[in-house]
Amino acid sequence: MSGTLAVFERDFKKFIKTPFMIVMTLMFPIFYLIIFGNAMGGNIDHIPIGVTQEDLFDNSTPLYESAIEKMKQSIVFDVTVYSNEQNAKQDLSEGKIKAVAVFPSEYSQGNEVQLYVDSSEYLIPAIVDSGLSSIFNSLKVQSKTRTTKIYGDIDYIQFFGVGVMVMAIFMSSMMGGGMSLIRDREMGIIEGYLVTPVKRSSIIIGTIASGTVKALVAALLILMLTIPVAGIAIKSIEGFLLVLLVLSLTSIGIISFVVAFASRLASQWAFSSIVSFLNLLLFMTSGAFYPIQGMPTWLQYITWINPEAYAVHALRSVILRNQGFNFIMFDLIALSIFTAIVVAIGISSFRRTLE
Repeated sequence: MSGTLAVFERDFKKFIKTPFMIVMTLMFPIFYLIIFGNAMGGNIDHIPIGVTQEDLFDNSTPLYESAIEKMKQSIVFDVTVYSNEQNAKQDLSEGKIKAVAVFPSEYSQGNEVQLYVDSSEYLIPAIVDSGLSSIFNSLKVQSKTRTTKIYGDIDYIQFFGVGVMVMAIFMSSMMGGGMSLIRDREMGIIEGYLVTPVKRSSIIIGTIASGTVKALVAALLILMLTIPVAGIAIKSIEGFLLVLLVLSLTSIGIISFVVAFASRLASQWAFSSIVSFLNLLLFMTSGAFYPIQGMPTWLQYITWINPEAYAVHALRSVILRNQGFNFIMFDLIALSIFTAIVVAIGISSFRRTLE
């Protein structure tokens, strides 16, 4: 019994003498509640939608004018009026708007509204369709809507499956990069490098390169599994090369980000606690689980500086929308800037560790 008490006393004193451990133990569930609770299931509103009419400049129909007025009053839509259907569809294909509603002219047979929606965005097509139906009901108009999903039927597993590749990169970087680095330092392997002819720059670059390859391999394996499981497809060689480019940039950036933390933290426990929280924060605000438009404003601000959000958007553009380089150029620029910054920080942080 005395031995049990002695072990208990030692372990408990070690716990209370580590303020960081106490704070993380108490705060981590709260962080999960705040972030996970706000990032999922929020109301999706202010959906950008284009509205036009067949033969718009001949005569605007009462239905068209009344519907636009109601849509502008609704929080569901952010309405842009187009002079013709072609320009509206062009902006839809470029991702500037999420849907296009084409109202019939006075010369059209019937009273059918043509609705074109970006089906790569989870829940948004259904919300747009429901919102238009509510507006027609409020106007007491018996109007039918014919919906065209411009990217076909996309299930949630396909929407989410693309984002899992980014999660694989972070988890591989955390386990195979950061944890491995701390373990090597604890075992004296890093110090052993310093007594060899190997240059310090080679140690840093080799560590980042090794972690990048492991993260990239993990992402590609997930991609190969996602193709049959989720039913997604990369439709061209150009598309595959773009996916490879996005995954490579993301892998380099994330492993450098992780190495920067691992270089400055002394224990595996502290590292795993901090990086697990960052993984939650980045992945939940990347739009991988749920459309960014459904998040509160303060979480949407985080997506602006979240590299995983740009990676997920680029992968969805290539894989689900079959779009090319021009459509993901901004994402690639953002990922390149992030990668350049964290590589510099990671190298500087690791170099200070070696000194």
